[in-house]
Amino acid sequence: MRMTYPFILEKLTGTSGGRTLLLLSGGTGSPKLLRGLLSYCSDAQVTVIANTGDDIWISGNLVCPDLDTVIYTAAGIVSERWWGINGDTFCTHERLASLGHKEALIIGELDRATHIFRSDLLRRGATLTNATLAICASFELSARVLPMTDDFVPTTIVTDNGEMHIQDFLVKYQQAPSVSQVRPRAGKMTKEVETALEEHRSVVIGPSNPISSIGPILNVNGMRQVLKDRFVIAVSPIVRGEPISGPARKFMESCGLPVSSLGVAEFYSDFLDVLIVDHRDDTSQSDLPGDIELLRTDTIMYGIEQSKKLATEIVRLLAPQS
Repeated sequence: MRMTYPFILEKLTGTSGGRTLLLLSGGTGSPKLLRGLLSYCSDAQVTVIANTGDDIWISGNLVCPDLDTVIYTAAGIVSERWWGINGDTFCTHERLASLGHKEALIIGELDRATHIFRSDLLRRGATLTNATLAICASFELSARVLPMTDDFVPTTIVTDNGEMHIQDFLVKYQQAPSVSQVRPRAGKMTKEVETALEEHRSVVIGPSNPISSIGPILNVNGMRQVLKDRFVIAVSPIVRGEPISGPARKFMESCGLPVSSLGVAEFYSDFLDVLIVDHRDDTSQSDLPGDIELLRTDTIMYGIEQSKKLATEIVRLLAPQS
């Protein structure tokens, strides 16, 4: 049953084990929002379910770009590029390249330590969830950061240059090929993700690419069905027909969706309650399907102040109504 807007959610001391925010996150726009949300509540009150469709094995180690960006953001050490660790060095990556070993991604020393630690735990029999929680503990984080699934489910992109891993499309080919299909794989929902969803009656979807960053999370078995019984707020990553960053245009067109906030609403239409769009966007309330409500604010997060402003609007929606 769809919730009615505005919906009174659990109080800050309510039924979420002290946790008040559940965020579905990709690797750039959503962590920027997370940065703002963390200015309103402690990381102990936050749960993030992160995309792992971008995961890739590099030089014998599992790299989880979106998952790690969320962790580094919560730890306050993410680089200004929104990948890797601030102040990291790249001597190992450069030395490997000089030996003829070219890595699919640029990996710094400190970031590589995360991948080595994770991969060692996986080889010893740990799940990706347990390894992620161990990494969070190493940064003394109270935030609960969860991979969307423990399965290895890399998203592939069908292009005019063949089918390829999404990281090859993004990095090796610099998003240049024409795209005919985005293929996320279905993963099994973990008990930890299931519990997080049970604990929250509300879910926030960050302004990440809806097709390649949020889409794989929605493709986890049972996810869309669960969200139909939640109060769901999503932030559009598109302003006046232009994606704020990344290949959302090609990916949305490949799915037959308009490259607009309306297209985002259509992609989420089976469970979405509130769509937040930028105040400069040309989408109107009458454009939206079903009972989706429209909220306008500044969604372009150039810095921490814009992140806080957007977070303010979301916290207002999540706060108990007087």
